[in-house]
Amino acid sequence: MLYYYAHTGHKIGLERARRGVAVMNAMQQHGIEVQLLVNDFRAGVALKEQCGIRDYVTLETIQDIDAIAQMGDSVIIDSNEDDHGRLVKYVADFKQVWRFAHDENDRSIHGEILFREGCSDKQCEEAVIVDACYFEEHPKEERVLLFLRDYDHDKTILNHHDFFSQFNMELLLGNYFFVKYEDDLAKLFSTLHEPEEYVELITGSTTVVTASSQTALEAKASGAKVIFLNIGSEPIYSEKVLLSYGIHIVNGFDLKALQESLHKEDTWTNVKTLKPFDPSRLLKEL
Repeated sequence: MLYYYAHTGHKIGLERARRGVAVMNAMQQHGIEVQLLVNDFRAGVALKEQCGIRDYVTLETIQDIDAIAQMGDSVIIDSNEDDHGRLVKYVADFKQVWRFAHDENDRSIHGEILFREGCSDKQCEEAVIVDACYFEEHPKEERVLLFLRDYDHDKTILNHHDFFSQFNMELLLGNYFFVKYEDDLAKLFSTLHEPEEYVELITGSTTVVTASSQTALEAKASGAKVIFLNIGSEPIYSEKVLLSYGIHIVNGFDLKALQESLHKEDTWTNVKTLKPFDPSRLLKEL
């Protein structure tokens, strides 16, 4: 059995889980079932509604993976948590262990295989992973869609009311937004979209503004103009990677920079082309 553990939660979002769904879908095309492991019930429900996953299991932390996975199983670990030495046991007990590198300098510690940005050798896998559904042709509606991220517990959007009010953007709500928060946001945006519309909106919008690096790549794969807001959270992809795929970067809530990016024509040169995830190398290791 192959398990994919994605660190998720109301202060983390679903970026890693969306990346996991891309891997799961690709593997299932080859007859390999993958069990998704997440950290909370709501994450699983959201992915069922948005991505059509059938099943998931919730765990407390990365240290609980072996409560589900058994000796001889294989595991993909997508998390930046401290495993408190648990990785040694996982590599010893499981048939194969993959994990996503924490940064570009991260290297395999105990014989696990790394997913790393810009992988160029046989000892790692490419960490830039986007589900095949985002590469399909979809009709586009002329709109600027804001998807900040799945959570906004600090009410970042409302605290920057003067910034967001300068733009005619439609808002795609996050899965972890507070219920009453929507009433306040409705006064700031022309249209609010429910989280269940995630895939439809990301694939069907001409311009996407987001602070989620996974969303940025998904929107780019869909053919949208994409602007990534670097607002101090920890993106799962570096700015260097986003720029390499022709994604605009705006640092902080810089009104002028975002206005310029929105009106600037996409005239990128020498940018990399996103491709759907290819599971062939993983299949050989199972």
